[in-house]
Amino acid sequence: METVSRYPLSRLNVRNWSLSAGILFVLAAFSPVLMASEARAEFRVCNGTQNLVGVAIGYRAKEGWITEGWWQVPATTCATLIQGELQSRYYYLYAEDAARGGRWTGEVNMCVAENEFKITGVQDCFARGFQRMGFKEYDTGRQGSWMVQLSDTPGTQESHN
Repeated sequence: METVSRYPLSRLNVRNWSLSAGILFVLAAFSPVLMASEARAEFRVCNGTQNLVGVAIGYRAKEGWITEGWWQVPATTCATLIQGELQSRYYYLYAEDAARGGRWTGEVNMCVAENEFKITGVQDCFARGFQRMGFKEYDTGRQGSWMVQLSDTPGTQESHN
């Protein structure tokens, strides 16, 4: 659930009501055009469980392989891991259930750290002071956006574009 900030009515400028109403009318008239251009491109993970989940992502960048984490995704919420148009075709995901210790893993080994991290390279994880975990590969087919849904049974994931 997203937090919505609300302002008390006393903070509204009543003197500019007619100008504001005119602007609102123009915005309402063009809202379909504005909404079409605001389609969000991103890589999102949605937590369909009843527990907090920690998530890490891996991808190929100009400087080489990158892994980043940890996003803390509360129960029944989503988090955006990459904002903007996706630059790679393949992305890799690893997640852990904070309460039950379950994991969503795959066959591609990449480096992770205990705390927040951004690691370049996937070789010699242990020698460099990191842990090695198996990440699941997602072929986005070069889609601009991608979403992964984590279910209550670690190891099962659904992906959508």
